Amino acid sequence: MKNIDLLKDYLDYLKIDKKYSKNTLLSYEANLKHFYHFIEGNIFTSKQKMISFIESLKKEGKSTRTIGHYITVLKEFYKYLEREEVMKENPTLYLEQPKMKKSLPHVLSEEEVTCLLDLPLKNEFDYRNKAMLEVLYSSGLRISELLQIKMYDINLEEATLKVMGKGSKERIVPLGDYAVLAVTIYVGTYRPLLLKKEKNDYLFLNCRGGAMSRQAFFKILKNIAIERGIQTDFSPHTLRHSFATHLLKYGADLRSIQELLGHASLSTTQIYTHVVNEEMKDDYKLSHPHGI
Repeated sequence: MKNIDLLKDYLDYLKIDKKYSKNTLLSYEANLKHFYHFIEGNIFTSKQKMISFIESLKKEGKSTRTIGHYITVLKEFYKYLEREEVMKENPTLYLEQPKMKKSLPHVLSEEEVTCLLDLPLKNEFDYRNKAMLEVLYSSGLRISELLQIKMYDINLEEATLKVMGKGSKERIVPLGDYAVLAVTIYVGTYRPLLLKKEKNDYLFLNCRGGAMSRQAFFKILKNIAIERGIQTDFSPHTLRHSFATHLLKYGADLRSIQELLGHASLSTTQIYTHVVNEEMKDDYKLSHPHGI
């Protein structure tokens, strides 16, 4: 079997057996093709060649997180080749993950969230954007999860939403009253204006009546943040971070937040305890007579 065929077989394995999401598959494929090009198509490579590839990523200016992802992808690929008895020795065995500098996620204050969500409503696009923002903050969805919502995934009467998360894991999340109201108005009055003559099951539509892309939504969200005067470093993931932090701040159980966010590990969710602790320190310094 040709080396390129082994790559294709592995990607099929990830898609069919492991049920990896489309975005994860694309990232794995991109990393493996980059590596394949570097080793000139010879997957039966040496440990030294493997180390040289990682060094080349550093020279290209790849971030520590990106290099860590490459190493994870390569290790999983060569484990697969071992299981399939394609290889006897694993050249990734001694590759070590780079030490990650843990940075706290950027979070909006409650005042900033209120300002962001209180956008002027003049046309169908504003009402769509309002509904998307309310759902994001109400449920803490990933952007990919938000854009994949179909009309039949949302139950406005029960105020719940069915979400397909990472690894095709399904979960049910509640929706707050503001989100339910915003979606009800959007679906009842303004979505038909976007739908035009096309039939489309996606809840949130672009100006042509098709599914909203990640790039388009990123641009929309950035522009709204600028227009609303949001000073905090802002990305589409910021509302997810804010959702979790604000829940924790007001006493929500960490396990419940883990379930709502769709985290496989509680350790991933625990980063938000650090954010809340930092806020508490700031409040202490501002409020206590000897805090500063």
